[in-house]
Amino acid sequence: MGNLLNLLIYPLLISFSISFLLTPIIIKLAKKLKIIDDPKKNTHPKVIHTKPTPRGGGIPIFFAILITSLLFIPIDKHLIAILMGAFVIFVMGFLDDRYNLNPYLRLFLGLLGALIPISSGIGISFLTNPFGGIIDLSNPIISDIFALVWIVFMMNMLNMGAKGIDGQLSGVTVISAITITALSFTYSADITQWSVIVLTSITAGAFLGFFPWHKYPQKIMPGYGGATLAGYMLAIASILSTTKVGTLIVVLGIPLIDTGYTVLRRIFSGKSPVWGDRGHFHHKLLDSGLSKKQVSQVYWSLTAILGVLALNLNSAYKLYTIIGVGFVLGGLILWLTYRSK
Repeated sequence: MGNLLNLLIYPLLISFSISFLLTPIIIKLAKKLKIIDDPKKNTHPKVIHTKPTPRGGGIPIFFAILITSLLFIPIDKHLIAILMGAFVIFVMGFLDDRYNLNPYLRLFLGLLGALIPISSGIGISFLTNPFGGIIDLSNPIISDIFALVWIVFMMNMLNMGAKGIDGQLSGVTVISAITITALSFTYSADITQWSVIVLTSITAGAFLGFFPWHKYPQKIMPGYGGATLAGYMLAIASILSTTKVGTLIVVLGIPLIDTGYTVLRRIFSGKSPVWGDRGHFHHKLLDSGLSKKQVSQVYWSLTAILGVLALNLNSAYKLYTIIGVGFVLGGLILWLTYRSK
């Protein structure tokens, strides 16, 4: 019981409280910080909110993660590097909230943020082979490259595929973080997993505290900073929790596959893969007649179902699951696209 309180409950509650109390302050300061998103001025097709709404969700989320991590996790080179990388993402997110940075500049800064924890020794040394054995990535260069690709991919995948609707990102992130927490807790006899449990509990708490202000009708948006922080923290946690990359891929199967389809669609259409549009799965669901609240509930429900599956499937069945989700989601997107014409 003591481990449960110290590793999970207390960090989650403190992180939740900081995020929950700080978010309304950011909402009030949004005009002075010049981070209001006015749909009359920002006429991008992907914009679906109808009234001026603060950005800046990454601010309370970052400080919740920062403060609670320093309180509950032993300070070593890995934690310092993780928090420094998160700080780079936080600054990038704030600048984007205010100035709408070029997507390629955001990608470069995201790479910089991801490189910081990797430089401290956080890498992907192996992957479980779905057909048996492991895939050895212990060569430092290969390990670092895989970790860099994974972290940056997760950051951009959540930004592109999981933050378009009120409450969507915060709900999906909480469920994903809790899944990784549950997975790590099954290995709690291993003291090296304790910091991972705390880190994922803190991440869940930070986004859970943000959720009441982000749910429909949202009073603040997570912005690029909030979305990329979610991807960054989940990617780091999945690496540290005995490299459970496959688990996170299954949990986040819906936004992951949707983002993959979106990038391919843009490339085949001769467009830049990083410039947003109104072609994501959540846009299709909206166009089909679902409300914003219902679309978010679809994402939460599917993420929760996949989370339960991910905790109970071996590597081979995780692969089959993600392939199956890919076919089903692809067919559904095509059907919704055809139906809306």
